Amino acid sequence: MARTIGIDHAGIRKGVLLTAAILAAGLAASAPTTAMGQGGHMAQHRASGPIRAPNLPPELAAVRDALERYQDPRAAIRGGYLSTLGCVEYPVGGMGVHFLNPALIGPTADPMRPQILVYEPGPGGTLRLVAAEWFIPLATGVAERPTLFGRPFDGPMEGHEPLMPRELHHYDLHVWLWKENPAGMFNSTNPDVGCAGHAFAEMEQPPATVAHTHQAPATR
Repeated sequence: MARTIGIDHAGIRKGVLLTAAILAAGLAASAPTTAMGQGGHMAQHRASGPIRAPNLPPELAAVRDALERYQDPRAAIRGGYLSTLGCVEYPVGGMGVHFLNPALIGPTADPMRPQILVYEPGPGGTLRLVAAEWFIPLATGVAERPTLFGRPFDGPMEGHEPLMPRELHHYDLHVWLWKENPAGMFNSTNPDVGCAGHAFAEMEQPPATVAHTHQAPATR
């Protein structure tokens, strides 16, 4: 006898709405004003330093091996990851260009399936995979601060404007699997990652932290 599988339509609808908001904000960032920093001043973006592979413990080395196929950003797109266009940089270090997989957004973290892949700009418009990011919005119903690889997530925090709505409160965890980070393997930014020369470079400030408030599930 075939089993009936229940479908959480409200949860799916919530994920679609979250994803639409993220992608809409990312597309808006493609305007020419992305070259401007906060306050209307031209941002001074740093150039990326050389790639130095980090020494990883076995658990993280296994994750890096599993994601190695995404070195080619075209493979990431085929795998469901969509570029948010902007290269994100803070005054203290860079993040890079985020590729988001909407299908992976949910209240739990799978160590082998990060919601975001992070690339740094390379010569001639190329992109080099440098990090993975696990991203969990509060609107997914996550009950408490997630932990992965023995490390608590950063946050909760506001969304990273202008590539993400400020109202998209979330937890995230960056892991620099392919490029050594002098500030620490789990630090959100890397002083050796820069956005100089990228067409859609964004100089941002760290988002404000927020309280973890439980949001009611979506209803019809």
